[in-house]
Amino acid sequence: MSVALERSEVRWGNTRIPYGIRRSGRRTTVALTVSPPGQVLLTAPRDTPLERLDAVVHAKAKWIASRLRAVRPPEPMPGPREFVGGESFLYLGRQYRLEVRAGGEDTGVRLGRGRLQVQVPGGRTGQARSDAVREALVGWYRAHALARLAERTAWWARRARMPEPRVLIREQEKRWGSCSRGVVRFNWRIIQAPMRLVDYVVAHEVVHLLHDAHGREFWAALGRLLPDYEARRARLLAEGPRFIW
Repeated sequence: MSVALERSEVRWGNTRIPYGIRRSGRRTTVALTVSPPGQVLLTAPRDTPLERLDAVVHAKAKWIASRLRAVRPPEPMPGPREFVGGESFLYLGRQYRLEVRAGGEDTGVRLGRGRLQVQVPGGRTGQARSDAVREALVGWYRAHALARLAERTAWWARRARMPEPRVLIREQEKRWGSCSRGVVRFNWRIIQAPMRLVDYVVAHEVVHLLHDAHGREFWAALGRLLPDYEARRARLLAEGPRFIW
């Protein structure tokens, strides 16, 4: 028969961290674990005051929050895109409903009121219309990716105390980014991710301008720039397939 865990909760800024407590007469120290799908557990000596356990969680709150994001189950992957009204598309981690409008001769994309509104020329039906919608969306994403990624690259370059590199947007199939000779290239699809994952990719490539290979010096430099990079990398690995279309 399982024994109900004692429970408590700590607030860290605007974040609530509920956690379970398992007490043991055999323990002499407090152990903290974060397990899928997001359970925080402290194993502690039997007589440890609750105030001390709350203090332990509060002291580790930043690490706990990053681990919770890493172990959270990813959302189901979307099916193949048809580029028709009603489908959902991501931009900086938020879902937007696609709205297709046909008429006139111009093509354009507008973001507003929770919708991605795509205008395509009239007279197109079936696959031709879907192709026009996809082309318009890719153009819009590329333009927004260039503006936002150039901004974040400049910011991270300043943090790393290095010259601002040139930024290019590419259609890369197997990479989120690459760099060489003072130029960083980003896959436009990464702009669909939440900003914390975008920043991981940007910081990763900025550090590559200093350290070519994924060696000890590279990971140490990235760790100094972005201490929770491991959690962000794990989240990108889990969510990345959602951004491919």
